[in-house]
Amino acid sequence: MGMNQFLQSLSDLETIDRAPGYFKFEQHSVAAHSFKVAEVAQFLGDVEEGAGNQVNWRLLYEKSLNHDYTERFIGDIKTPVKYATPQLRQMLADVESSLTANFIENEIPKQFQAAYTRRLGEGKDDTLEGQILSVADKVDLLYESFGEIQKGNPEPVFTEIYRESLTTILKFKQMACVHYFLTEVLPEMLAADFSDRQKLATLTDNLLKQGD
Repeated sequence: MGMNQFLQSLSDLETIDRAPGYFKFEQHSVAAHSFKVAEVAQFLGDVEEGAGNQVNWRLLYEKSLNHDYTERFIGDIKTPVKYATPQLRQMLADVESSLTANFIENEIPKQFQAAYTRRLGEGKDDTLEGQILSVADKVDLLYESFGEIQKGNPEPVFTEIYRESLTTILKFKQMACVHYFLTEVLPEMLAADFSDRQKLATLTDNLLKQGD
């Protein structure tokens, strides 16, 4: 038993589409999302470090790069469905955990099993790195939905995804990286010229006020 199955399975992440079942102008795969989240997490980590917080970079990279690997087993479930009820979310998490544990036991060599149990486990925890991952994941989702809204996609789900993403980001507003994103990055994004700009700006303002 070697690492062949794991390395070969990385290609599977390229074939799993994000936001399945909806019309999209631009397709995003789980593999591309994982890379972008790692890049966003890297930037957010820089902000946190600049604010005087100690970042465990190894842990941050491991969490961000691997956070959606388990979607190889069950695919990317539509966001509104995934979060329909806490019970459903927990059931999906339990399935992912069981399949991941089985995969590690049967396909990962014993000398690497502890490392991959850590890497493929739930990364969004209460550590600074886990919180950065939570924010980075939603920042990329925010940009994915914004890209569709900017292009005039009529699917209302992307406005809901934008709303859910920003609402989650605001739950971490005490973090230096979130403050930077909200004050420096988000206004620049919304300054772009597109047909629904005023509508999205109003939605964003309302969400920001609710988060105060």
